[in-house]
Amino acid sequence: MKYVTLNNGVHMPVVGYGVYQVAPGECEQCVLDAINVGYRAIDTAQSYGNEAEVGAAVAKSGVPREDIFLTTKVWISNAGYEKAKASIDASLRKLRTDYIDLLLIHQPYSDYYGTYRAMEEAYKAGKLRAIGVSNFYPDRLVDLCLYAEVTPAVNQVETHVFFQQREAHEVMKKYGVVHQSWGPFAEGRNDFFTNPVLTSIGKAHCKSAAQVALRYYVQSDVVVIPKSVRKERMAENLDIFDFALSDDEMRQIQALNEEKSLFFSHYDPAIVEMMASLKR
Repeated sequence: MKYVTLNNGVHMPVVGYGVYQVAPGECEQCVLDAINVGYRAIDTAQSYGNEAEVGAAVAKSGVPREDIFLTTKVWISNAGYEKAKASIDASLRKLRTDYIDLLLIHQPYSDYYGTYRAMEEAYKAGKLRAIGVSNFYPDRLVDLCLYAEVTPAVNQVETHVFFQQREAHEVMKKYGVVHQSWGPFAEGRNDFFTNPVLTSIGKAHCKSAAQVALRYYVQSDVVVIPKSVRKERMAENLDIFDFALSDDEMRQIQALNEEKSLFFSHYDPAIVEMMASLKR
């Protein structure tokens, strides 16, 4: 496994296993399978409803806790200093751990400054090894970087070959924030897995379109957390370190960029209202 060094010196795997939309009933076994095939980073969130299952799997895996990099996220309903503080302790209990490796603000809404103050406090207390944000567009990220006491270590945003977030990437790089991708396969949209550019490059390397895309992100200094409930796919998604893309292949994939979301815009008032209505 390869690692990236965060702005506070903590090392994080460049490929992790994401459990978004993994049902609680199958999550524990999926995480066990992921750890078994070699993953050492697991990404969950309060809103996913499966923190307890992730914690159970890590405890049962037999892998030392210090060898597992756990990420979770504070949801909007827990925004603000007091609620966020309580939710951090709740996440620790569910995950069966004394510390969380990376805690993110899940969405840039409600009192996220109060949330971040609670996270900074927990960070200083040793409950969190690193803190960051998710879904923060460049303007809000810069605002937080300029005025927070602890600079965010990570910004997890929608990133895939059709929405590569290049300008946002440069802003993150300027402030020492690691760019992490959610939705690296665009959930299969735009015929992702049969894209002729990805499949053609994959054929040249005896790799799948998914592996080519993951390799592209890693070579572009983007951390990824692909999700699958199939053990063979988990292993495939991790098997991207025995080949490299050429400059020409990188340019071909760069040309796929449409620079627009395939899911939703955080600038859309209707999306903000929808997010605010979610209770979990």
